[in-house]
Amino acid sequence: MVSINPSISVRPAAVAGMFYPADPRVLAREVDLLLGRAPRPALDPLRIKAVAVPHAGYVYSGETAGCAYALIAPRRAAIRRVVLLGPTHRVAVAGLALPDADSFDSPLGPIPLDSELVAAALTLPQVVVSKAAHAAEHSLEVQLPFLQRVLERFSLLPLAVGRASAAEVAQVLDALWGGPETLIVISTDLSHFHAYDEAVRIDSSTVQDVLALRTSIDHAHACGATPLNGLLLCAQQRGLTPHLIDVRNSGDTAGDKSRVVGYGAFAFTEQPSHG
Repeated sequence: MVSINPSISVRPAAVAGMFYPADPRVLAREVDLLLGRAPRPALDPLRIKAVAVPHAGYVYSGETAGCAYALIAPRRAAIRRVVLLGPTHRVAVAGLALPDADSFDSPLGPIPLDSELVAAALTLPQVVVSKAAHAAEHSLEVQLPFLQRVLERFSLLPLAVGRASAAEVAQVLDALWGGPETLIVISTDLSHFHAYDEAVRIDSSTVQDVLALRTSIDHAHACGATPLNGLLLCAQQRGLTPHLIDVRNSGDTAGDKSRVVGYGAFAFTEQPSHG
């Protein structure tokens, strides 16, 4: 079985100061402001098992991400594990890659990797270890400050998703599913670099695919389509209900509508238990 090199302990923050503020006090204030702006839809936070959130710079997608993270704030002390999946943007990888580290650094402090979940993930053939896949990857890193502000204390299982099928991703999620102490986070933006009206049309179609739990979303419609489709397959199998929390694009947040990137926030709730 592949093991993580114990001599390499920390994956340093790679995009602090670019995608989000590097100063801890400024970062905490900005995240709290984004969370505070979020509406509060009528969802029971105790039933939220997973969220899907965007991963652009906070000036572009921070409000959309904040809409989803604000929903789990009432479970601040109850969620102790986060399984975080996002696409690889810079390094190609076959399967789903764990980092060669035992913690992730953030301006708000280090986050330990969950050794039990790491061991469980490494029993699956599609899970590999790749330091390179994580070194400069922003899709996972930008989620960490949000998680640190809404949760009290948690361990992390970060997976950079490369070439894999929805079924392979779903198998990993099943193995790491856990109970109410475990939150699943899928990091994905929507369409890229269309004119505003075209992006709205494309993203509206993708939203309907998510709400219908269709697992055929392609990468032109969501850059994190692979982990997203895996979650949608799990949602089918486990009876989760999807909810649209927010959808917009960079033309709504940064002003330029000639070439925009789409952002969506979704929550997935479990059925209430009986008996």
